[in-house]
Amino acid sequence: MTTALGRHSLVLAQRSLVKTMRTPEALIDVTLQPVIFLALFTYVFGGAIAGGSQHEYLQYLLPGILGQTIALGGVAIGVNLNEDVGKGVFDRFRALPIGRSAPLVGAVLADIVRYVVVFVVTLAMGYALGFRAQTSVLDVGLAGLLAVSFALCLCWASVFVGMVARTSGAVQGIMMLILLPLSFGSSTFVKSDTMPGWLQAISDNNPLTHLVGAERALLLGDPMGSHLWQTFAWMAGLLVVFVPLALRAYGRKA
Repeated sequence: MTTALGRHSLVLAQRSLVKTMRTPEALIDVTLQPVIFLALFTYVFGGAIAGGSQHEYLQYLLPGILGQTIALGGVAIGVNLNEDVGKGVFDRFRALPIGRSAPLVGAVLADIVRYVVVFVVTLAMGYALGFRAQTSVLDVGLAGLLAVSFALCLCWASVFVGMVARTSGAVQGIMMLILLPLSFGSSTFVKSDTMPGWLQAISDNNPLTHLVGAERALLLGDPMGSHLWQTFAWMAGLLVVFVPLALRAYGRKA
């Protein structure tokens, strides 16, 4: 049964990939967004934030932009699934002899490509602007693996919202309402010790703060501290909470 579910999920992941390849504009959020944000924050805000050293701020900023883009990149899966439900695509899936959760698992697996694109584009743009990793190639690869793994866990929240929201516009609105405060209320752009006490407490317990902290350790050699295990704890929590909720909502919808 598990083998069949895996096989069916991979087939549906391939369907999602073909759909993405036929509409390359669907990748704009994970290709142009990190490019624009890196250039914007480095050259418009970097001098003021880092006291005039834009290069120094770029070193701090890139792991943050990576974390933010990874988080925002998950919105698309909820929007796409909601549209598929509205078009009756999932009703056709239900008529097929496949695992009931295969359409959701397949869509999540297909999103691996989007998150790998985020990591490669962000790092390439960073190098073009002057960013340099201070660690080994292995550590850079681990940074990419951690970013993609975190994204696959976080995107289940978007899958859940995609199953319960009435329209794709509502999915996008709800997810942005959650993710924008989450990304700006973290150490993505500035250190949390520059924030007011109440906001610093929120930032220090923000999952993106720990993901970005772990990325800075793996890319720049900063102290890892508790960032890695707290990132793993958040990943496990996201899966425990949102996978059952998404599957239950899907069961009621399809």
